[in-house]
Amino acid sequence: MSNTKKIALMSTLVLLLAVTAVFNFVLAGTRSAAANGSGVQPVNYFTSFRTNRSTTRNEEFVQLDSIISAYATDTEEYRQAVEEKQKMVSIMEDELVMESIIKTLGFSDVAVSIGNSSDNINVFINSNELTEDMTVKIFYALEVEQQIRDGNIIIMPVYAES
Repeated sequence: MSNTKKIALMSTLVLLLAVTAVFNFVLAGTRSAAANGSGVQPVNYFTSFRTNRSTTRNEEFVQLDSIISAYATDTEEYRQAVEEKQKMVSIMEDELVMESIIKTLGFSDVAVSIGNSSDNINVFINSNELTEDMTVKIFYALEVEQQIRDGNIIIMPVYAES
C-alpha cells in the first residue's frame, strides 16, 4: 500500500474519531441540559454503560473495516482483522444472551461485559445488594445456558433507579 493511501486512511480515522468526540460532547450537553431544565431524570448507569460500549465498538468496527478494505484478502493483516471482527460479533451476541437470561431471573436491569482478550465476564446487576441465593442463581444460569466456568464470572451490584 502506498504512503498516500496510508496517509489518507489515517486521516480518515482521525477525522472519524474527532466527529465521534464532538457528537459525544454535544449529546452529553443535551442530556444534562434536558435533565436540569425539564425535570427529566438523567441517564442511569446501565443506559450510559450500553451507550459507551456501543460507541467504543463502533469505533473498533470502523478501524477493522478500514484494515479489511486496505489489504488484499490473502494478507495476514486482512485475516487478523476479519477474525477480530468475527470475535467481536460473537462476544456481542453472548453478552446479549446473558443479559436476557439474567433479566428472566427477575432483575430490572443488567449489563454484561465480556473481555476481548481474556475469559473474564463482568456482570453488573441493578440491585442495592446481592444475596448468596441471587448469586448462585446467576452463576447457575450462565453455567448451564452458556457453558461458562464460574471462576471467570464477576458479579457486581449497581443500584440505579429505574
